[in-house]
Amino acid sequence: MSSPGPTPRPALAVSCEGVARTFGRGERAVVAVHGSSCEVPFGARIAIVGPSGSGKSTMLHIMAGLETPTAGRVSWPGLPATDAERRAQIGVVFQSPSLVPALTVAENVALPLVLAGVPDAEAEERVTEALELVQVSELATQLPEELSGGQAQRVAVARVLASRPSLILADEPTGQLDRANGQHLVDVLLATAEELDAALVVSTHDIEVADRLKDRWLMHEGRLNTDEAWLNHSRAPRGPQASATTVGDRR
Repeated sequence: MSSPGPTPRPALAVSCEGVARTFGRGERAVVAVHGSSCEVPFGARIAIVGPSGSGKSTMLHIMAGLETPTAGRVSWPGLPATDAERRAQIGVVFQSPSLVPALTVAENVALPLVLAGVPDAEAEERVTEALELVQVSELATQLPEELSGGQAQRVAVARVLASRPSLILADEPTGQLDRANGQHLVDVLLATAEELDAALVVSTHDIEVADRLKDRWLMHEGRLNTDEAWLNHSRAPRGPQASATTVGDRR
């Protein structure tokens, strides 16, 4: 009798069921995300579009486990059950600068690998490869304060790629880059996700970036809409006036 094969990995990288997130209390409370649901399978290529302040960043942070939803449930069926192991499988590219000031570029990229116990030789190889992919190898010994905003963002992407995650969440990754570097960065994210069979979710204001991904979801006034009929009716994000009725600033 043949031995059973390995247990197949569940198809979903992350699942959100009616999640909501409110910041503050009472009159100062701001609802960043209303009851929103979605499923992100491995291999997905998803762009989340919508006006500034619509809740895109908060939704990504919920998917990453960085924000605990005020209501609803988020789960990662295809990722490890323990928090530490799961975090190692989720790569987040933040919209704002996220490098450690006291560490060089190479040390910043290596940091998650060191924390995960990756052997030194393998970590060094991964760092070199990641910096080459985002075309900043010459900056390896520089400190974050010596970088431009665009260079720092590419280093932040390299740090995620070096970790080889199963779920990549990128918040406006091209926001500080010119068109050529932005397009290259999207190329790198797509190629890496393909190589790793990872899920890729990108929030963006850039329609050219959104069009590079297979699926487009709309975030509007804190609500995530994944319905294809709605998206076909309105493919582009709404303008700034769309958030005029929003109470408070959403994240």
